[in-house]
Amino acid sequence: MLRITVAQLNWMVGDVAGNVAKMVAAARDAVAARADLVVFSELSLTGYYPGDLLDEPDFLARVAQGLADLQQASREFPDLHWIVGAPLAHDGVGKRLQNTLVVLKDGAIVLRYAKQLLPTYNIFDETRHFAPGPDVARVLRVGGHQVGLMICEDGWNDAGDDYAVNPFSRLADAAPDLVVSINASPSDIGKRETRHQVFGAACRRHGFPLLYVNQVGGQDTIVFDGASFAVDASGAICHEAQRFVEDVTTLAFEEGRFTTGTGMPLAPVAPAGLSTMAFYRAQIVLGLRDYARRCGFAKAVIGSSGGIDSALTMALAVDALGADNVVGITMPSVWSSAGSVDDSVTLCRNLGVALVTHPIADTVAAFARQFEAAFGQPLKGLPLENLQARVRGTTLMEYSNAFGHLLLTTGNKSEISVGYCTLYGDTNGGLGLIGDLYKTEVFELARHVNEAAGRELIPQAIMAKEPSAELAPDQRDTDSLPPYPVLDEILKLLIEGGRLAPAELAQATAFVAALRATSEGEALVARVRGLIARNEYKRRQAPPIIRVRSRAFGSGRQMPIAAKVA
Repeated sequence: MLRITVAQLNWMVGDVAGNVAKMVAAARDAVAARADLVVFSELSLTGYYPGDLLDEPDFLARVAQGLADLQQASREFPDLHWIVGAPLAHDGVGKRLQNTLVVLKDGAIVLRYAKQLLPTYNIFDETRHFAPGPDVARVLRVGGHQVGLMICEDGWNDAGDDYAVNPFSRLADAAPDLVVSINASPSDIGKRETRHQVFGAACRRHGFPLLYVNQVGGQDTIVFDGASFAVDASGAICHEAQRFVEDVTTLAFEEGRFTTGTGMPLAPVAPAGLSTMAFYRAQIVLGLRDYARRCGFAKAVIGSSGGIDSALTMALAVDALGADNVVGITMPSVWSSAGSVDDSVTLCRNLGVALVTHPIADTVAAFARQFEAAFGQPLKGLPLENLQARVRGTTLMEYSNAFGHLLLTTGNKSEISVGYCTLYGDTNGGLGLIGDLYKTEVFELARHVNEAAGRELIPQAIMAKEPSAELAPDQRDTDSLPPYPVLDEILKLLIEGGRLAPAELAQATAFVAALRATSEGEALVARVRGLIARNEYKRRQAPPIIRVRSRAFGSGRQMPIAAKVA
């Protein structure tokens, strides 16, 4: 029997010493469970992805020291094999590093395997730093078992669609009893099911079982959900680790079958994961919690407008940080409705959040007077509207600077897409929680939050309110934009397109095709396309946003600012 400890852990990028400490603790757990092998995820020594830290000599020196510390620690458990991910030197032609899997045992590196397939799509850019490994299979013998090894992307090309090399086929030639894949697979909606499908099909085709070890935690804009899993030779998922939390579990493997570490049958794995809204909530909450912790923030501040976006942002922040660590600021202007302030009061009371009132009417009036005195014309129209947003943004940043709170921006994907936001105003902040949710999804997630709580955390008055920036008399979002159910379908097709889930793609395609059947609809689609392109400069200067969908703004969508798009 082969016992394997799956160490699904939350690494911090750059904290080599801290990551080593986590590995040593997990190794002790593995020994206590009588494991033969402990498996950590891709680039576990540095965290994924270290980016241009890899160009820093001091950082690489820390990596070398960390690996040496792990080798020394492995002497404490001489019978245990450690599978670790690390960036190591490449001696051949090309980039000077490789994304490497090393096996440690009793103080020695007994095997080394370099990742062959280096992704350069969506949020990935591994060829920036790494040279690909050779087209060879590496197999580790542990007791009487042959364990084949691979790293993340190496397992995603069994259909042969993306690369000329297929590491799965090469491993099949080596006839392992079991394959272990170490991964840093970021999460988005539907990703869990896609992993199961891709790796299940490969195991079924080649006839061997596989253990998929992922990391967990938020890193800048991306979140890793964990959800490590085991697949049997028929392609069935027979074990799954917890999602969105660290999980160190020991499995047993014998005669082609996985069991618990004590040899008992494994609990069945449900094919369906979390609902879409439960997934969004878990992903955003973990993303904020880790972002704040790693950037040194204990508290957050949010501008509370009385609208749905700020309300949902506040509810998610409370989930992540606790009500005592969240502050709301309401900043009424001359155009703010009484309901905006009242609804903010009710929201914060429901959530247990402190609310501060900071009127801005006098400040805006002073700016307007000084503008007219200096430039000889009154401040009116769009500049006056944007001034109100910028005064609010400045006030929030003043609070952040004075009290050390992380400012959370509240823009959603629909508004960010078409530039319905004010640069240096409501785009101010350190992190956006809902910037990858379309407006229709914001309402849906808000309803989910209330349903999960079993009570009205987000007031119905906010849920039922017609969206408005309240920067002009009787202003409504629909004065400038088509209704959000229409806009969102257009945006999904133009921004995500073929990356959408099949059902979403079919719906958006049919919806936009029907629009384009009329001249007015064709003009609307063209207008939205132009707005997306024209506002790239705003997105380039906006705060990072937590990614939940297949294509989010930021590194996953790299578009030029100065370009002709049609």
